Amino acid sequence: MDEHEPWQLTGSAAELYERYLVPAITSVWATDLVQRAALQAGERVLDAACGTGIVARRAAEWVGEQGAVVGLDLNPGMLAIARALPPPSGASITWHEASVLAMPFSDATFDVILCQLGLQFFPDRPQALREMRRVLVPGGRLLLSVFGPIEHNPATHALAGALERHLGVDAAAIKRAEHGLADTQELCDLAAITGFADVRIDTVTQEVHFPSVREYVRIQLAATPLATLMRERPREQQGRLVDTLMTDVGVALQSHLRDGGLVFPQECHILAAHKVAG
Repeated sequence: MDEHEPWQLTGSAAELYERYLVPAITSVWATDLVQRAALQAGERVLDAACGTGIVARRAAEWVGEQGAVVGLDLNPGMLAIARALPPPSGASITWHEASVLAMPFSDATFDVILCQLGLQFFPDRPQALREMRRVLVPGGRLLLSVFGPIEHNPATHALAGALERHLGVDAAAIKRAEHGLADTQELCDLAAITGFADVRIDTVTQEVHFPSVREYVRIQLAATPLATLMRERPREQQGRLVDTLMTDVGVALQSHLRDGGLVFPQECHILAAHKVAG
C-alpha cells in the first residue's frame, strides 16, 4: 500500500474489479454523477482517483471530441486496465499515475473535477480538496460522491460484521473505511474550509444487484483490498472462509433476496460545489 492512499488493488484484483464491481456498482454511480455535472461540449474534465476509468469514459461521451478528459489514479494496476479498455466515443482520455494530494497539473487546468467514491480514502482530505480547487478554473465545478453511513448500506454492514466476528476487527477495517466520510456536515465543512462555494449535498439511494449472496462475498474477497485476506491463507482454507462468510452474510441479508438474486439499497452523498472566481 502506498503512503498516500490506502485503498489499493494488486495482482488480478484490478481486472476483477472492472469485470464485476464496475457493472454492479460503480457504473451506476458514475452515470448519476456525470449527469449531475451537466457537462458541456468542449469542457476539460478531470476524473480524480479514477480507478479503471468508468467516470472518465462517461464524461468523454458528454464533452465530445472538442473536449478533453484526464483520468488520474495512484494505482498502476487500475490504470493498466483503464488504458486497455476500448476508448469511448467523444473526447480522448489521457491517463496519469499520480496522487490526488500532489497533482501534476498547472493551476486552472480543468473546467470540471469529478471524484467518485475516493475522498473518504485520502489520508489528507483537506489537501486533496485544495489540490482540486487549485487545478480548477475560476467558476469551475466540483462533483464528488462518498458512501453514506454503513448502517444505510446493508450489504457492506453485513459483510463488515461477519469479518469482525470470524477474522477480527482489523479484517473489517477497509470495509468500514468506505463509509468514513458519511457525516454530511463534515463533508460540507471540508468543502467550505478548502475554498469551495455554493456547496450542496444530495443523499441518493440506488438499487444494487448481485446474482447471489455467495457471488457478492466472493467478489468482495477477490476484487477489493479484502483480497489480501485470501492470499494470506492456504488455498484449502480459502473456500471454507468464503462459505463461512457467505452463510453469515446470507442470514443478515435474508430480506434482500428476491427475483433469484441479491438486491439491496446503497446510499451515497453527492457533493456539488464551485470554485469562486478571484
